[in-house]
Amino acid sequence: MAAGSPDRLAPIRQGWARLFPPRPATGAVVMRHVPGWRVIAGKELTDHVTSVRFLVLLVILALAAAVPLYFASGQIRTAAQQVSGGQAIFLALFSLGSDQFSFLRADRFIALLAPLLGIAFGFDAINVERTDGTLPRLISQPIHRDDVINGKFIAGLGVIALTLAAMITLVTGFGMLRLGIVPDISEIVRLVLWLALTVLYVGLWLAFAMLLSVILRRAASAALIGFGTWLAIVIFGSLVITLAANLIAPQPASINTLADQQQDLSARQTQQLITRLSPATLYVEATSALLMPVDPVTAQGGAANYNARSIDELIQAADTRRIPSLLSIDQSLLLIWPHVVVLVAMTVALFAAAYVAFMRQEIRA
Repeated sequence: MAAGSPDRLAPIRQGWARLFPPRPATGAVVMRHVPGWRVIAGKELTDHVTSVRFLVLLVILALAAAVPLYFASGQIRTAAQQVSGGQAIFLALFSLGSDQFSFLRADRFIALLAPLLGIAFGFDAINVERTDGTLPRLISQPIHRDDVINGKFIAGLGVIALTLAAMITLVTGFGMLRLGIVPDISEIVRLVLWLALTVLYVGLWLAFAMLLSVILRRAASAALIGFGTWLAIVIFGSLVITLAANLIAPQPASINTLADQQQDLSARQTQQLITRLSPATLYVEATSALLMPVDPVTAQGGAANYNARSIDELIQAADTRRIPSLLSIDQSLLLIWPHVVVLVAMTVALFAAAYVAFMRQEIRA
């Protein structure tokens, strides 16, 4: 090619180089940009998994699940002949409990104790960095400021999902070994959906604990308020909300006329709406729809109250050959969809409050 003449193949070579960039030489170091929140999340996840706190909480949840699992497996073994061939028998491991104590069930124990995971991994997420003096140095790194709180929240969700998945896997393995019952595909899908629902429920408490960690300077104060709120909502919240609902929408003393029936129906709807302000109530109702999916139309007596139907009635109905049919997975999802939307909205609102508060805080060295 003559000197000074235009290179007509240059655009082709440039395009080829963009599509297939040359490989670096052997031994060369390639610098890749890693998002800041991934770095924070990886470090926090490693610290959580290797901490004593993680082991203690894992043991507590395992012991809490072992007690109802013992009663549930005993009932299933006793009624094995009656319910042979029944539907969703494996799910009874998570929804059955003691005859004397109805709260001794795996799903109820998880609803009661699982929020401890969110509070334990979130109450000191930010304020401990501020107390130790490491927060200014962390912010001075070449990462965005919001990567700190985003990475810590994602790491908390990761360790929560890991803990709950390990516990459900242990319960499933125990049921297969002790009872000889193998779950089918639909039951496995329901357990996976229940795991996702539980992670969302605990994530709400994680977002609440991180909000306390941001607005409170001391970790002890955040822990005290977090665990106190857990006691108030999960243990005493249903009683308080029920009393408030009865005061706001009292039911008529007697139902004799059509007006009394309409007033009673309106009062029940108002009370149900008020009780569903509690995240624990939303989680329990959604869990019932996933783990005890009995169709109210074909259940005994044709009762219309879905939440009153459980796998216990399936066992009782086996003697009379009237085993109720189960709702399909898509029907169960339609039932719990409003609950999931409300839980997601609560979680987003709490995390958004923590995010805004952290971004507006002044951090000094």
